[in-house]
Amino acid sequence: MADEQRRDDPPWGRPIQPDDFEQERERAGGEQETRQQEQYDETQQHDQYDETQQREYSDAEEAEQAYHDEPGGPGDPHGLEQEDEDYGQAAVTHEEPPEGEEDEYQWHTGRKRDHGSEDAVEFVDVVKAFGRNRVLNGLNLGIPGEQISMIIGPSGTGKSVCIKHMVGLLYPDEGDVLVHGDSVPDMKDDDLFDMRKKFGVLFQDGALFGSMNVYDNTAFPLRQHSDKGEDEIEEIVSRRLKEVGLAGASDKMPNELSGGMRKRAGFARALVLDPDIVLFDEPDSGLDPVRTALLCELIQEVHEENGGAYVVITHDIMSARRVADYIAVLWKGRIVESGPASELFNSDNQFVRQFLSGEAQGPLGME
Repeated sequence: MADEQRRDDPPWGRPIQPDDFEQERERAGGEQETRQQEQYDETQQHDQYDETQQREYSDAEEAEQAYHDEPGGPGDPHGLEQEDEDYGQAAVTHEEPPEGEEDEYQWHTGRKRDHGSEDAVEFVDVVKAFGRNRVLNGLNLGIPGEQISMIIGPSGTGKSVCIKHMVGLLYPDEGDVLVHGDSVPDMKDDDLFDMRKKFGVLFQDGALFGSMNVYDNTAFPLRQHSDKGEDEIEEIVSRRLKEVGLAGASDKMPNELSGGMRKRAGFARALVLDPDIVLFDEPDSGLDPVRTALLCELIQEVHEENGGAYVVITHDIMSARRVADYIAVLWKGRIVESGPASELFNSDNQFVRQFLSGEAQGPLGME
């Protein structure tokens, strides 16, 4: 009995019976029918999706056409840009901040009051970033010719970066910088070098060459950028040193000068080429109040005699009160307001009023 069972049911499985083939055909047929049904369902879904997409596309086309044709839209020939009649310029706009967040440009009216002369230097929508730090963010500014202008604002807000753009040491990432109507970023090298001769620059500490005395420091630009003889150079240098009160210090070395004397020597050097534009990068830094007042008085006297556009970068409000004809308040990479000094000191803008009066209460904090 045991031997017969082993022969009928071998250890590797039951022998295949004729009915097994029929069952396999039925199972295969069922799987094929299921696959066909799935393919049909998938086709129906694609058709429904295509129909939905086409309907949405048609709706979008209709909406765009309606916007284009509506009064004041792009297709309306009378839809001109609305001018700000009060300020004589396009109204300043910016994106509204997300709900619950403060608008960091809420005090930036961008108001540009008339200064009564042509712009010597103009910034047009200038953007400049260093890595992730955006220093200038859509800067629009005009520097009037034949006036003493001051760009003032909190420390680190981009005032010195403005000077470097004027002379082509930095180029904007976006926008343009114009000097007497010519684009600085578009200039060829030779034109840029010639344009720089229009500028005289007084740096923060005078930036005198330590190995040269006061006379040779002052004569350096003439020897580098002109073909004048030494007799003519001596006459010009002596006249400029006398103007700044250093006629008897021409043989002194920079390390023998006080801070105020180094500033005045740097001022004399900035004037020897008779520049159209003179830039002062925080000339009052490191000076006591009396010497600051004397330097401001000197700037006024030299400007009255020589004319030109003087641009002073500072955050000292007393200096602004003493010498500024025109003031531009720079904050967060844009101009808050700009205009004649007398009007800025009477501005009703809360930030301008706070900064020019040196008050603790207002939009500007320690951040």
